[in-house]
Amino acid sequence: MDKKNYPTNDVMERPARYEMIMLIDDNPIDNLINKKMVEKENFSKSVLVYENAKQALEFLKTANETDLPDIIFLDINMPEMNGFEFLDAFAGLDEKVIRKSRIIMLSTSDSFKDLNRANQNRFVYKFLNKPLNDQVLSAINI
Repeated sequence: MDKKNYPTNDVMERPARYEMIMLIDDNPIDNLINKKMVEKENFSKSVLVYENAKQALEFLKTANETDLPDIIFLDINMPEMNGFEFLDAFAGLDEKVIRKSRIIMLSTSDSFKDLNRANQNRFVYKFLNKPLNDQVLSAINI
């Protein structure tokens, strides 16, 4: 049988950079776009999606160390519990969670106050504008 040369997708051939990431955003469209971008870029093997920060926090409290995300992409403006309130609660989690899960804040906010507050928080590794794109994902190295 003749072997045919088919175009390959280099993204799918390279290994995922991270085992698991978590998206926390109350907007299902933003979650869908960001999840598709993460999958398209083979950024992570699996993606956990939460539209509620309290539910994400409950997962982190009870998860085994192997089930913890490497990166948490966290929206700022959400009802019930916003991103900064999540960060306050995150500080009280078990040390294994704090050591493993790195937080990147995602926002559409242009507020210098939000940017400054995020940058002053010891758990925030980066502050990025939504939505994620291939250049931003390729520049993340946590």
